[in-house]
Amino acid sequence: MKVILLGEIKGKGGEGDVVDVAQGYAENYLFPKKLAIAATKGNLKQLDERRNNIAKREAVRLADANALKDAIDGKSVTVDAKVGDEGILFGSVTSTMVADAINAQLGVEIDRKRVELGKPIKVAGTHPVVVSLYREIRATVNVLVGVEAEAEVEQTEAAAEETVETEAAAE
Repeated sequence: MKVILLGEIKGKGGEGDVVDVAQGYAENYLFPKKLAIAATKGNLKQLDERRNNIAKREAVRLADANALKDAIDGKSVTVDAKVGDEGILFGSVTSTMVADAINAQLGVEIDRKRVELGKPIKVAGTHPVVVSLYREIRATVNVLVGVEAEAEVEQTEAAAEETVETEAAAE
């Protein structure tokens, strides 16, 4: 069954695309959620009239996605997690935790569904994570897991040593 998409659907296409989908998928999912309309002669004629507006919105979306990519690509975020012996985490780091860390530390709102983690992170260290922003536009963010806690301990120890040395020198 041919339908006209009213928004972006991952794996199918973007707004204004005419795609062929299963009839049950169209009638039970796309039509009730207002994600698509049937590709009738009248709807196709209206689509031709709206192509200019759709192209303008698409250009804005691409520009926004590229700006977002520039803002987060190559940046590092830290996710707090309890680390046990040998760098193994108690629990795991999920895509929701990564999205929340990006939001909190970089000030960029990312939907958890856009974070392509594959499987949860269960080992401390630095992990590159791909964030799908729009269609083929992707950014890579380095996620530091358990690294900050170790660095804070080292900084605290170093500060304590400096304080002791300073007090000894003052006496």
